[in-house]
Amino acid sequence: MATPPPRTRMDDLTVERVLRVVEAIPAGQVAAYGEVGSIVGVGPRLVGRIMGTWGSGVPWWRVANSYGDHPLLARALPHWEQEGIAVKPNGRGCRMADHGVDLDVLRRAASASLAELDEPSGPPER
Repeated sequence: MATPPPRTRMDDLTVERVLRVVEAIPAGQVAAYGEVGSIVGVGPRLVGRIMGTWGSGVPWWRVANSYGDHPLLARALPHWEQEGIAVKPNGRGCRMADHGVDLDVLRRAASASLAELDEPSGPPER
């Protein structure tokens, strides 16, 4: 699957694409902001902004920075404990080598949901 063209602004479609990719992250695994962004075609900072504003309805605890550090670790810990995500010795997050999602698997898991967004809705315009 080809990477979508980069998006630089936060429109409704971009927000929905990010949230759908986050929903596809398997339990017990973590993706970095940049990894989610690479699937959607946006940068990690935009993914972070979207998660901070609209991410409460998706498994937000499965998105961390590239080092596995989580900005809301205290709130994420109950979810991590339930899913078996271990905190690394520095206490800031998890080891991505142990809990990082396979990006090919994530792309495939999110592809059908993302494709729905690309389908035209309603009758064609005249």
